[in-house]
Amino acid sequence: MKQTNTRSQLRPALTLFILLGVVLGGIYPAIVTGLAQAFFPHQANGSVIERKGVAVGSELIGQNFTGAGYFWGRPSASGVFPNNGEASGGSNLGPTNPALKQAAEERAKALQEAGGQGPVPMDLLSASGSGLDPHISPAAAEYQVRRVAQVRGLDVERVRALVRANSEAPQWGLFGEARVNVLGLNLALDEVGGK
Repeated sequence: MKQTNTRSQLRPALTLFILLGVVLGGIYPAIVTGLAQAFFPHQANGSVIERKGVAVGSELIGQNFTGAGYFWGRPSASGVFPNNGEASGGSNLGPTNPALKQAAEERAKALQEAGGQGPVPMDLLSASGSGLDPHISPAAAEYQVRRVAQVRGLDVERVRALVRANSEAPQWGLFGEARVNVLGLNLALDEVGGK
């Protein structure tokens, strides 16, 4: 039986390691990054929303709006600093966990005290899987229309029109549900003004 030579195996292994490192660690990422920047620059750079040349947020990460004159998004599950992209993840609290129930009850009470009427839509009470969802359902936006209109001194139908204008249909008409980007809607509200 012939004994294998370690050196004869080591050289091709190192050559392959270096070659794959260069191709997969350098060339491939450079090509993908270049194509993304050429064809999808907005998405490749974080889908950042700017106003007057200043970045005000991303279309992909929720913001922590708490003022009565703004639409509120979903609760954040990212810990001490709400909507912190570095702490993305669910709360991991199960449906029978008393802490989850208490947090939902506190959120419902705050929404009702702020002027909401009727049952609170579930997406205003629970965080998304990432804990950073920038969208709410049209029902969650409708739940807040009267409060926002009253606080801003705007006509309810005008605020509803803004909600419709900032609503997104399911992707390709098939995937997901209709949704409203909270940051986009609140920026549109600021442009309209009011109190």
